[in-house]
Amino acid sequence: MTITEQPFQGWSPEAVVFDCDGTLMDTEQHWQDARVRAFREFGLRPAPGFAARAKGVHYLDCGRMMAQEADKPDLAPELTESLLAHFMERVADDPVTMPGAAEFVQSLAGRVPLAVASNCPLAVVESSLEQAGLLVHFRHIVVPHDPGAADAPGAIQRDGTLIRPKPWPDVYATAALLCGARYERTMAVEDSLTGIESALRAGLRVVGVGDRPADGGDGGADLWVPTLHSPQLLNLDWVRAG
Repeated sequence: MTITEQPFQGWSPEAVVFDCDGTLMDTEQHWQDARVRAFREFGLRPAPGFAARAKGVHYLDCGRMMAQEADKPDLAPELTESLLAHFMERVADDPVTMPGAAEFVQSLAGRVPLAVASNCPLAVVESSLEQAGLLVHFRHIVVPHDPGAADAPGAIQRDGTLIRPKPWPDVYATAALLCGARYERTMAVEDSLTGIESALRAGLRVVGVGDRPADGGDGGADLWVPTLHSPQLLNLDWVRAG
């Protein structure tokens, strides 16, 4: 899909679904710090480029990646537990929203159903958004099934199957359905290629936000903006109409 000057001309969403980490909340550095601390705890060092490969990856998969790349596959459970513990400590100490996130969410609230589709544990997402004063604006929070919290809301799809993490389409597809929106009329807002792949596989249209990938690609996003207060985003017809 090619980014155009007017990618959403004549189009408006029936729902908007946001990623959380790196899109609404400035937590990617917290994940990076947590990965470094977890590696250090076990006397290990990440391979070059690991941070980029781990961006947007579910923490369970990230723990396995950490163990595999360190050639210590048996340490996967311990690394995963350490990773999540360090992250939760960091995010509790420093809940910060991404530039323009609060203003953009507040401008859409009440005009179109809003949801969050995240690879993070539900408690982390809800706590972060609550501390930022944003949780009240979202009708639904959808997260993947977590073996440690099997009864968490959002863990089961309507057909009874477990919700899988991004890049599977499950979190975005479920969020759109819960909002009562058609997939093709739902907009996803994402900062990672993993998340963009998930949204596209669910049939959603996508706005990428943040730093463009190092290779200059867009992952198939309809539009890529540096922040959520970018004029290119705020001047879209349906946004401006509010």
